[in-house]
Amino acid sequence: MAETEKFEARSETKHLIVRPLERADYAEWLAGFNGRSPSKHVYNPGRLDMSACTEHWFQELVEKHRQLAHSDTAHVFAVFRKEDGRHIGMVDFSTLARQEFQWGRLGYTIHNQYWNQGFGKEAVTEALQIAFTQLGFHRIEAHINLDNEASVRLAESAGMKFECVREAFLYEGGEWVDHLIYSITHQ
Repeated sequence: MAETEKFEARSETKHLIVRPLERADYAEWLAGFNGRSPSKHVYNPGRLDMSACTEHWFQELVEKHRQLAHSDTAHVFAVFRKEDGRHIGMVDFSTLARQEFQWGRLGYTIHNQYWNQGFGKEAVTEALQIAFTQLGFHRIEAHINLDNEASVRLAESAGMKFECVREAFLYEGGEWVDHLIYSITHQ
């Protein structure tokens, strides 16, 4: 698949549009973050100070995402609700290895005002299809903190399976922490 095609990877579901951010998305993107409710748990930052996220800053972010996709380092997808165009979150894939592996890491965040409506499962499930069919990955992993039950539920609902605990896997909060590894392969 050509690099241009990879950058333009996108898809739609019954309720969502999953695609890279575009320059014209600034207002909806900002509204999604500004509409967040206060934090619901340690892995949800809740409301954020978005004052530094000017339109110029956003244009640079869009270009950075484009460059990351072009180099196949990462593919970042915005998630929009179809009915009204609201930005509800992001799903991303980092390339861990290509050649005979075709292996990537999944990340996701859904703005907390849209939780418990099925959007997370729908977004992640569709993004996994993009990863397999449009980006050419064979194996995708999610690396999840041991106590992040909401993330585990989302990974499982999208068809990912628990594989193992990787000890001292990620340097986080000033220490090496264990992570749950959930994975799925292209069938």
